[in-house]
Amino acid sequence: MSLSKQLLILISALFLMVFSLNFVLSVNNMRGYLEGEAQIHAQDTATSLGLSLSQYMLDETDPVIETTMNAIFDMGYYQEIKLVNVENKALVTLTNKRVFEGVPVWFVNLLSMQAAIAQSEISSGWNISGTVYVSLNPGYAYHKLYDLVTRSFYYSLAAFVFSVALLLLILRITLSPLKKIDQMALTIARGEFITIDSLPWTTEVRNVTASMNRMSQKIKDVVNNLNTKLELIGKKLQQDDLTGLNKKSSFVTDMKPLFSVDNDAFIFMIKIDSLSGLVKELEHDSIDQFIKDFAQILITVAEGNAHNDISVYRFLGAEFALLMKQATREQAEQLAKALSLTFTELSEKYSKSDIAHIGITHFNPIGTTDSILFAANEAYEQALLIGENGYYIRKSDNQAKDIAEWKDLVYQVVDSKSYKIDYIGQIIHCQSGALVIEDAFSHAYDVNGDLIPMGTFFSIAEKFAKIVDFDKEVTEQVIKYIHTKKVTHSVAINVSTRTIKNSDFRFWLLAKLKQNQAIAPQLVFSFSAYAVIKEFDLYKEFIEFVHQFNVRVMIKRFESQSMTSNDAKELNPDFIRLARDMGNGIAKDNRKKAFVETMQDIGELLDIIILAENVQSEEDYHCIKETGISGASR
Repeated sequence: MSLSKQLLILISALFLMVFSLNFVLSVNNMRGYLEGEAQIHAQDTATSLGLSLSQYMLDETDPVIETTMNAIFDMGYYQEIKLVNVENKALVTLTNKRVFEGVPVWFVNLLSMQAAIAQSEISSGWNISGTVYVSLNPGYAYHKLYDLVTRSFYYSLAAFVFSVALLLLILRITLSPLKKIDQMALTIARGEFITIDSLPWTTEVRNVTASMNRMSQKIKDVVNNLNTKLELIGKKLQQDDLTGLNKKSSFVTDMKPLFSVDNDAFIFMIKIDSLSGLVKELEHDSIDQFIKDFAQILITVAEGNAHNDISVYRFLGAEFALLMKQATREQAEQLAKALSLTFTELSEKYSKSDIAHIGITHFNPIGTTDSILFAANEAYEQALLIGENGYYIRKSDNQAKDIAEWKDLVYQVVDSKSYKIDYIGQIIHCQSGALVIEDAFSHAYDVNGDLIPMGTFFSIAEKFAKIVDFDKEVTEQVIKYIHTKKVTHSVAINVSTRTIKNSDFRFWLLAKLKQNQAIAPQLVFSFSAYAVIKEFDLYKEFIEFVHQFNVRVMIKRFESQSMTSNDAKELNPDFIRLARDMGNGIAKDNRKKAFVETMQDIGELLDIIILAENVQSEEDYHCIKETGISGASR
């Protein structure tokens, strides 16, 4: 029950108690007053009538006696006037049994009144000649009392209604800041650190509001500091310590968006062939400087190229790579020639005839990152055969034919349901050891029963919108799995961007969730961070949609390069699963440890559960556990 209702009930109850007591006392006072007034009036009438009749009592048959009594009887509300002589013989008796209408019987029974009776002796000379008795009609008193009570009751009721209305208004004005404070607390829990600018005038509430404002601002500052720290650590983790170039993990992340859109891109594999010889000739610092100079050559040539959508990476040791987006073969060849010339100039500086070779391959949308890198390495091997500081551009595959074949295969697999769902990647709670989440992973097979590369399968299925039917069936199978196996943990389901955009899927999912409300909290829709950030508003709306049915959401492969913690705060997911590279080697990498600890701090502030993926060594798992992360897969 709200505070305003409690105060309203309490104050109303006190008002009713005071009103009831006051009302009862007032009614009793009015009744006593009317009884006293009636008694006085009866006595005055008896005395006055006795004096008026005294001179006529010498003759008891005198008609003036009855005339006088009738005149007085008709002038007032008397029930009976009776005249008796000294022998107590009734000489004149006048009665009136009139009943006043409009006075309920229950009122008369509840508030009984004593009838006012008075008497007066009549003297004739020095002798008592008779006695006159006067009694008033109580109906008049009841009528007057009932009229006073009803008017008093309605006036009091009107005052009560007015007081309650005024009280409601005052309570609403007084307690409205508490509602703002409540909303403020809820928004803080969601990671939105607002403040209340207009402070209330009630001292206590004003102080609470000011305290909440200070708390909100402090938490906001803490989160901002953590975000800044996380961004700096994330950048350092993605960059090579020596050259400042992005590492291979950044290359893999940058490749992922290319598979979801039609994009002409070229991948350059560059290796320093003479590095092993230079190591024997030069000192360690000189080798480092040589690698820095080589990296700077790549950056300079890439920035000076007319087509400047080029990213440079250092994979490992003498191995570098370039990603050239939305480029033609001619543009790729121009860049390769420019690099080859600079390598020749560098060769002369270090008195080496051969410094590096370049292997180039066209981006294959139905391939994988590993297969594309393998093709680039094959091109590099061909470049070695061409000559000093040479390059080789691998010929493009017949992709149109491959895509057509893949389309037929995808349709056949989805329509015939030639796939199997395995439950893998079990995430175990770091403290209790209980199973928290497992992934629903699909394996598809061709007509020969051979396993299909799922990365290519999903890419083609999404391109031709067949992924919607596939995601429906997987979700259906997961629901059946939870019911039939009586699963108590959560199951993560991967859903594509194309599926989320599909209105038919939304209606289908709505019906399924209404039918399976009991297990809805066990369903966890899983999205890659790079996919979410591309369609941020779409995913935010979808997350809000499924949260209405207690379905939870996980953002996987989280790293600072693909998504910031501010983005995560706005999306409000239930889980964040860090990229697998973050967990491996963490025991010996302070930057990774600082990144994970910072993410855990942010997760606690934003009420988001942080998870790790594919932690292999016991040493790394122990380190992950010490950071306070809820769970990890092994």
